[in-house]
Amino acid sequence: MASKKVLIITYYWPPAGGPGVQRWLKFVKYLPEFGIEPIVYCPENPNYPIIDESLVDEIPKNISILKQPISEPYGLANWFSKGSAKKISSGVIPKAKKQSLIEKAMLYVRGNYFIPDARKNWIQPSVKFLAEYIKEHQIETIITTGPPHSLHLIGLQLKARIGVKWLADFRDPWTTIGYHKELKLTSASRAKHLELEQSVFNTADEIIVTSNYTKNEFQVKTKQPITVITNGYDSHSVRVEGKDDLFTLSHIGSLLSERNPVVLWKTLSELIKENDEFSKVFQLQLVGVVSDDVVESIHQNGLKQHLSIVGYVSHDEAIKFQMKSQILLLIEIDSAETKAIIPGKIFEYMISETPILALGPKDSDVEHIIKSTNTGSYFNYHQKAELKSQILGYFEAFQNHNLKVHAIGLQPYSRRALTQKLAELIQSL
Repeated sequence: MASKKVLIITYYWPPAGGPGVQRWLKFVKYLPEFGIEPIVYCPENPNYPIIDESLVDEIPKNISILKQPISEPYGLANWFSKGSAKKISSGVIPKAKKQSLIEKAMLYVRGNYFIPDARKNWIQPSVKFLAEYIKEHQIETIITTGPPHSLHLIGLQLKARIGVKWLADFRDPWTTIGYHKELKLTSASRAKHLELEQSVFNTADEIIVTSNYTKNEFQVKTKQPITVITNGYDSHSVRVEGKDDLFTLSHIGSLLSERNPVVLWKTLSELIKENDEFSKVFQLQLVGVVSDDVVESIHQNGLKQHLSIVGYVSHDEAIKFQMKSQILLLIEIDSAETKAIIPGKIFEYMISETPILALGPKDSDVEHIIKSTNTGSYFNYHQKAELKSQILGYFEAFQNHNLKVHAIGLQPYSRRALTQKLAELIQSL
């Protein structure tokens, strides 16, 4: 039986770094096992904020990859703003009171002149190219994945033009994603975003989301079928000789201005002052992009001497940090909007044999996952005493060489199992 062809339209593809690229890189890796032939369409000359050349080696050798040029405004904007454009494109938006005039202007232009986003100029050339390619190669199904959500408008137009089956994959929400409200939108621009979002919701044959909260949010807006397919973990060959000698609490990934858990910094500061043994061996390790606001907050709470900022590292190096650390921090903004966010790194955290210490809004999807898999502990921002007690408990276990995690129920989050679910969805269309 011949494999069913599916065209995957994505902006992020190796050598892009970060979690956004890994979702579809892994799906492409395993889809052929389930009778699906993936064909990838991505930009020829993208402006990726993060590069990870190591991910290029993970691209399957026998798949078709189509590339077309893209025109993006970030090169010119970066020249004017001395790096602010790159920060903003990667999601690092300074707090309003700390934004320079050029940053405020860039956010206004980004939000009101590039709807839905700065990749909008890729829509029409892509539709023209792909409409012919899909007909010529008899492709029945396409998948668009966003952000950037402009890619869903490619799917919207292809659906209207040639009637192809279309799955719209939302790795993050559109109009309710955290940074959307920072874009200084006019009422007309806000309405346009909502109009385009609604068109995608009501036209796609199936919507894919990464969390149950997002599914519940979208179900209020559309009657189209919605399927939850989370991110997950994959097997790897990374090995480490052992855990850190220090009591390292490590956060892997971006810490943006709004993702600044002051309650955690204050708790750690208290433990340092109250416990000499803790103070001698404690280290706060941040691996990835960290905003100046977060660093300033950490310093204000007396943690400067215990802080190690590593910066962005390759995916394999990130896995090493996960495996060597004593505790892994998972931080989310304390708001109702972020209950739907499940950071991709949580699944790699879960197989690292390192306890997770998570902080976020009450009753989030992350809280459910951590508790159901027994991979760590979860606190909301009002549980300072409980948070402090847990960190102290972890430290005592570390001192006794007994800091371990006993995970359960991880298999459904494997990339292979998740891809099987996706393949069944594709075959059902």
